[in-house]
Amino acid sequence: MSRAHLTLCAFAGTQNVSNSQTSRKDEAWKVKVQLQGCDIQRGYLCGSMEALNVPAAEIPVVTFWEGEIVDNRNYTFYTGQWDATRETDVKHWSQFPSFEPLRADVQKDGGRSLDLANYPYFFMRWKEKFFVNVGADCGLTIAGFYYVCFSRSDGSVHGFYYDPNSSPFQKLELKALMGGQSGHCFASYQFA
Repeated sequence: MSRAHLTLCAFAGTQNVSNSQTSRKDEAWKVKVQLQGCDIQRGYLCGSMEALNVPAAEIPVVTFWEGEIVDNRNYTFYTGQWDATRETDVKHWSQFPSFEPLRADVQKDGGRSLDLANYPYFFMRWKEKFFVNVGADCGLTIAGFYYVCFSRSDGSVHGFYYDPNSSPFQKLELKALMGGQSGHCFASYQFA
């Protein structure tokens, strides 16, 4: 049986809104993410993302997102939706150094043969579903989704936004917050 113990789970950091290969620091937005629900058994999680200092918005922009945990039971490394091809998936997952040891197996069978239960990272996709506090004319798009990697050792989150109509490889970098201090949001979890 899978289980997860969820405590206050918040992250803060930045999203670099231009190509991560050529961007400058001043092109980053401050971002806060709150994990609001998690069902490890179904490979599901959800939360909100708050983008601060967005040039076209007068107030912080908050979105609600739903996520898929790559567990090879519910979801594999291949997205199969949101205009992502297998090539797109491998290209984006390959941006994470922690994915490299898994790459050959993913290209062979979607990674289904991998045992990810004890891997030091876990991989997710986050898809923003709707704007919470602003209209669609706020200057942001939620047409794409995030490829996300969570480090079990330090609680950090790294991600890359994919939308074929936006700048490629927009980098998301977050650190876990717990009671105002760095920490982990999953005290324990296991896959059956």
